Amino acid sequence: MQLDLESCGVRSFREADAAELARHANNRNVWLQLRDRFPHPYSIDDARGFIMFAGGAEPETAFAVTVDGQPVGSIGVVLGEDVERCSAEVGYWLGEAYWGRGIATRVLVGFTRYAFAAYELERLFAVPLAANTASCRVLEKAGYRLEGRMCRSAVKDGVVQDQLLYAILRGDGASARA
Repeated sequence: MQLDLESCGVRSFREADAAELARHANNRNVWLQLRDRFPHPYSIDDARGFIMFAGGAEPETAFAVTVDGQPVGSIGVVLGEDVERCSAEVGYWLGEAYWGRGIATRVLVGFTRYAFAAYELERLFAVPLAANTASCRVLEKAGYRLEGRMCRSAVKDGVVQDQLLYAILRGDGASARA
């Protein structure tokens, strides 16, 4: 898979991406915004393992976010199962050097369009930590709507935190951007 977007892109991971992926992922500020299954410190072996996992999934659900062809982050979905098979959770991260440039918004808009078509979904949702205001803003700019607050639903770095639930539906007014 490959999406060419303005000044960035989304593509399948390659084995050669491991060093750059590890360089951007091995950052406490990145880790603080993500689920604990994202390790810190993040080693090249972690990157190799993730790339192997991403490349072996069927369907492929995790992809590299690129700038100038080099991986600077990742975006993907966790597909729902059983009665929730029409829904998927979207997640993404960028290396800190790429924050604040509009890359995450462009990537999320393009990937949302791709995900609705590729996985035959009706709903995409994201569950950022409430304190991650930058990610919340990315979701809003990409057309996702705030559906609710899950109070004291997560623990990150020993701190109990709220999470927010954002979603976008196939064919709703907000998905026109996606």
